Amino acid sequence: MENKFETNSIRTQVPVTENMEHSVPLYLTSSFVFDNAEDMRAAFADEKEANIYSRFSNPNVQEFVDKMCLLEGAEAGYATSSGMSAIFASMIALLKSGDHLLSASSIFGATHTIVTKYFPKWGIEHSYFDISKPETIEKMIKKNTKMIFVETPSNPGLDIIDLEMLGKLCKKHNIILNVDNCFATPYLQRPIEFGADLVTHSATKYIDGQGRVLGGAVLGRKDLIKEIYLFCRSTGPALSPFNAWVLSKSLETLSIRMEKHCENALRLATALQYHPKLEKIKYPGLLSHPQYEIAKKQMKSGGGIVTFNVKGGLEAGKKFLDGLKMCSLTANLGDTRTIATHPASTTHSKLTEEERLAVGITPGLVRISAGLENIIDIIGDIEQALK
Repeated sequence: MENKFETNSIRTQVPVTENMEHSVPLYLTSSFVFDNAEDMRAAFADEKEANIYSRFSNPNVQEFVDKMCLLEGAEAGYATSSGMSAIFASMIALLKSGDHLLSASSIFGATHTIVTKYFPKWGIEHSYFDISKPETIEKMIKKNTKMIFVETPSNPGLDIIDLEMLGKLCKKHNIILNVDNCFATPYLQRPIEFGADLVTHSATKYIDGQGRVLGGAVLGRKDLIKEIYLFCRSTGPALSPFNAWVLSKSLETLSIRMEKHCENALRLATALQYHPKLEKIKYPGLLSHPQYEIAKKQMKSGGGIVTFNVKGGLEAGKKFLDGLKMCSLTANLGDTRTIATHPASTTHSKLTEEERLAVGITPGLVRISAGLENIIDIIGDIEQALK
């Protein structure tokens, strides 16, 4: 009988040493020694599995990767120093000059910069599709389309796309489906079950969950991960052993944290739904969400993010943020502490105003990452700031 999610996230560990430690020790070393020259040669020739150098592999990093693979249902994985290095590696290791990337337009600002500023320099084409118009995607596929990339739910618009539909479409056209699963985490959503070939994570967010360390992960098909590993082994975006140790320990509480994040986010969205100073309250767990049925099909709960527009635009939005007393103003999310962010001036400021409006990022849009505080205090702080 297979263990459940919670058990796997706690009990997947590297073998104990002769000290029989209950909690995995830190392997803070840059390199590893060999008994003899032949063992060292065989390790470098990939004839035997062994730790060589912490840029390649490390016991703490491997434990984190093994857990993530188990939780996502992936064949293999590689951990990186940040979420953006994971996204970049998942694309650049598999795309070449002349290839075409088809991406949802609703993506994180830094991902947009990679796609629009740097890929053209290397001859990699791209096109954007509207996530709210999935019927247009197949028509945009070209002969040289190699990969489709999506975030679901998207950042910050909370748009949802049908992963099952997308998985079938990619299989039909022999295209790699790459899904950023940062907002949902493997506890709420497992894209591989719907046909994704790769799943990317900014482990900095909910995987850590306490705003302490940076990290990223790419998980999926073994043949694709091998290419990503070889790229990262040479270019060096390695996750530090310490950060891997922190992230692995964080996974032990992911399920209970996500349950509370989702509960607080739903209660917050419900409380604000008819507030006179707000409009367009958006949360995947609300019936009013345009893709509510899709979210219900592929997600266990609606996640921990709520967005809304403050009536009065930019100035009213800034006044609201300045009025918050408890909630943190920072660009991070997925923390134990509730966070308020203004995407137009921060996380998505590199997009043009036209590009922002096209994906629903209006001047007054505020993104709330519901923390683990008492929900009465969260709602109270937001309501007093709106006054």
